[in-house]
This record gives sequence, structure tokens and C-alpha cells, in this order.
Amino acid sequence: MTDMRDARRLTAGGWSIRWNDDLACQAYADRWWREETCVDALRRIAGEDPDRTLVIDGNVRLSAAELHDQAQRLAHAMLARFAPGSVVSFMLPNWHEAAVIYMAATLAGMVAHPILPSLRDHDLRFMLADVGSRMIFVPAEFRGHDYSAMLGRVAEQLENPPEIVVVRGESGPHTSCPQLLEQSAASASPLPTLDPDEVRMVMYTSGTTGRPKGVLHTHNSINALIRQIGRHWLVEPGDRFLVPSPISHIGGSIYAFETPLLLGATAILMDQWDADDAVRTMDSANCTHMAGATPFLQQLLAAARKAGTHLPSLKLFICGGASVPPALIREASSYFERAIVSRVYGSTEVPVSTVGVISPDDVEHAAETDGCSGIATVKIAEDGEIRARGPQMMVGYVHSEDEASAFDEAGFYRTGDQGRWVDGNHLVVTGRIKDLIIRNGENISPKEIEDLLIAHPGIAEIAIVGIPDARTGERAVAVIVPRDGAAPDVPSLGEFLAGYGVARFKYPEAVALWEALPKNDAGKVLKQAIRATLTAT
Repeated sequence: MTDMRDARRLTAGGWSIRWNDDLACQAYADRWWREETCVDALRRIAGEDPDRTLVIDGNVRLSAAELHDQAQRLAHAMLARFAPGSVVSFMLPNWHEAAVIYMAATLAGMVAHPILPSLRDHDLRFMLADVGSRMIFVPAEFRGHDYSAMLGRVAEQLENPPEIVVVRGESGPHTSCPQLLEQSAASASPLPTLDPDEVRMVMYTSGTTGRPKGVLHTHNSINALIRQIGRHWLVEPGDRFLVPSPISHIGGSIYAFETPLLLGATAILMDQWDADDAVRTMDSANCTHMAGATPFLQQLLAAARKAGTHLPSLKLFICGGASVPPALIREASSYFERAIVSRVYGSTEVPVSTVGVISPDDVEHAAETDGCSGIATVKIAEDGEIRARGPQMMVGYVHSEDEASAFDEAGFYRTGDQGRWVDGNHLVVTGRIKDLIIRNGENISPKEIEDLLIAHPGIAEIAIVGIPDARTGERAVAVIVPRDGAAPDVPSLGEFLAGYGVARFKYPEAVALWEALPKNDAGKVLKQAIRATLTAT
């Protein structure tokens, strides 16, 4: 096998990517990679079934013909300004305009760059400069924040700032999106022929340690991911995906932008998560699929109970992106009578590395494990690290030097997570290697203890982190969001864990009661932020 650390390919768009001829040939032979792109799918659907609804955003229903027309016009406007291979950023909530921008950038042979709307000047300035963005789409205002003013400040600090386009609201000194579409009529630039192995999207990691890294995906790596979902997640033409997860994360983006084109589904967008609204929408719109981190499932279950509905149309809820308590999977599987509820595992670099356990007769493995691998090859190294490689794997980072420690000698992505196999082929993620607590020479997996303590009647949420201790090396602190006025302490946690037969050295040594745990927009608990707060006090 070729040493993938040394294999590079320069694309027509000017991107230096990782490449392995053997793996590429195999991906094509297995039909995970193909010559067809989602642009071809959009053109076909717009011609054969122009009125089919692809995206629903409140009262807006975007048909195949409308998406194709608007994206094509916007693509011409982009090409009148920039060359194929350029980066087009958008910092938008889950709005239908994002689907148009994403497809327009694709039609124009450019690279789409979704950005979390919750980020502010510092991160935005870094990303735009780092990736060399040429155009960015923002709302004038959203949730009380003035994006137009923020982009003005950021642009002044950039040597080569992108053109700023305002999607909704007054554009001020910037370009308005309607104005951009009007200008497209004057452009006669032909749309390029797309190479399915060209870079199509760059998405930055959260950057909880060090600077954020830009993950590069091609048409084929993303489309392989969607074809895997089509094979394993009970998707049929006419299904409806509720999409509350941010479109600036890999999960939200594929459900909103890709499944309508490649799997025949409809994406129903939520720009702000509200569990009660989600339940009403899922019932009224007959939603069949939803994916999200633990808080989404917890709150959806509570809201459904309050509304007295079992969401009879729901076929599948995929839970990942954060620690998922087994008890929650069992509870939701029991309540949502028709739905399969399963844990899955993946990353922006190798999305959906495991596809869960999609069998109504195997709730045990769906709850207790993170599922079986799909099209990715997943292995556990001698040090317990989970490593993955597959047709849906990224083709590198924006800066190739970031790849030196990210891949092993066989080209597997080093996830930084620890895991083990259960019953042969079921993966259990036991925690982050860097999250491992080493106390008096003993290794403690925080996730193992968190999964047990979340069932404690006085605990609503919990995160266990290690902080430096001069005597033992590290001290395990349980940061708890209490339930119903409870005040769990160290003795009560020890008594609870003793009931499970847990070794005493794994018990938390200290408890901190907080009103909320810090999380990113996908619901993932930010343990680095917790450690920083605890060590500063």
C-alpha cells in the first residue's frame, strides 16, 4: 500500500490534496465514488420533476426548478467575479438561501465554506484569511447580533477581504443578495465542467486546542457519505429530514443540502432549536428522520411526552456528536414506538465512521455501543486509539503540515478517541485520549463514569474532567448540572457508583455544581473550557 503521508495531488482548482491511486480505484469500483456530482442530480431532478419540494424553510418551499434556477443565476454572478477553485463563505442560520449559495458555489466550481453564525470577530478574521475567502454571505442581523457591522470591522483588518453579501435585511455599504442576482443577467460566463475529485467544501474544526483546521472534502467524499446513509439509514424517496443541527457542521450540511438531491428526501430547516416547535413540526409534516447530539434527543423526548405524541412518522433518530448515555437511547427507543434510535460515531474528517445499529430487535447494541462501521474501515491501534479510513474521508487540511500527526503510516485518520470492540464488530468509544485521567498511575475513562452517573436522580447533565494535582497527578472533578434543586456531592456519587460495582479509584474526588455546561452549536460539551475555568479558580 502506498504511504499516504507522502502522496499529494494538485487539483485543477489549485488545492494540494492527499491522494492514493489504489484506494481511489477501489472507491470507484465499489461505486461509492462516481463521475456524477450533485449538480448533475439537481439538473436531472429540475428537468424530470421540477415541482418536487427539496427544502422547506418556514413558509418557503424551494422546488427543484427554483433551486436550480436561483443557484445557476448566482453561480454566473460568482464566476463574473472569481475563478473556479475560489472559496465562497456563508455565515448563515439554517435558511433556504444557504442551500442556494451552496449549490451556486458548486455549479461555479468553487469551494463552499460554511461558518458557524455563533462565531465572532476573532475566529471569523482567522478563517477568512486562512482560507483566502473571496465572498461571504451573512444576514444583516440574527438573534440580536449585527453581522453587517461585524463583517465591516473584520474586512478592515484583512489584507485581501472578501466581498460581503447581505442575504436578509438592509445591506448598508455591502452588496445585497438580490442585487447580486440581478447582476448575473449580464454575465455570460459558461459554467465549468466539474471534476468529482475536486475540492468542493472546506469546513473548520472547532479548534478547542490550537488553531482551527480547515478540513477539505471533494464531491466524491461527500457523495460517498450520502450513499452510505441511503444504504444504512432506512431512507426512501419522499422521506423528510428535520434539520435543526447547524448547516455549518458536517451533519447539518449533508441533511440540508445533499439528501434532497441524492436520496429523494425533503429537508425541513429550523434556524433556532425549540423542542416544542420541533415536535409540532415533526407531527404536522410527518418527519421521518432526525439526527442530533444528546441534548436534542433529551429535549425532543421531553417535549413529545408533554405533547402526548409518540411521533408516529419518525423512523430513525441518529444520536452522535457528544457523549450519549445508554439509558437515553433505551428510553427514547421505548417511547418512540416506530423509530429506531441509535448512537453513531464520526468526525468532520471521517464523517459517520460507524452507522449505528439499525435493527429494531437490537436496542442493547444501539444503546451500549456506537455501532458497526459502514463504508469506513475502522481499527483500534495498540494504544487504544480509534483510527478510520474510507471513501468519505477528507482529502486533507488547508495546510498540509497539519496532516503530519493526523494520519498513521497506512493513511488512517488518527481520531484522538479511545475505543474498544464489543461482540466482534460493535465499537464503543470510551473517551478522548487527551481526556483520559491518570491518577496515581491508574487510567480513568471519564465517559465510562459519566454514562453511569447520568442515571443519578439528582443529575441532569454531567462532565468529568481531570485537573492537575501535585500529589496524585490528576484529580477527577464532576461538573454537574443538578436536577430539581438537588445537590449531589462526592459521597452520594460514590454510593451510587458502588451500586454498579465500580472500582473506587474511578470515583470523582470533587463536585462542582453549575447552571449549565459549555457546549458548541452541535451540543458537544467543551471540556477544554471546563478545565480552563476549574484551573483558573
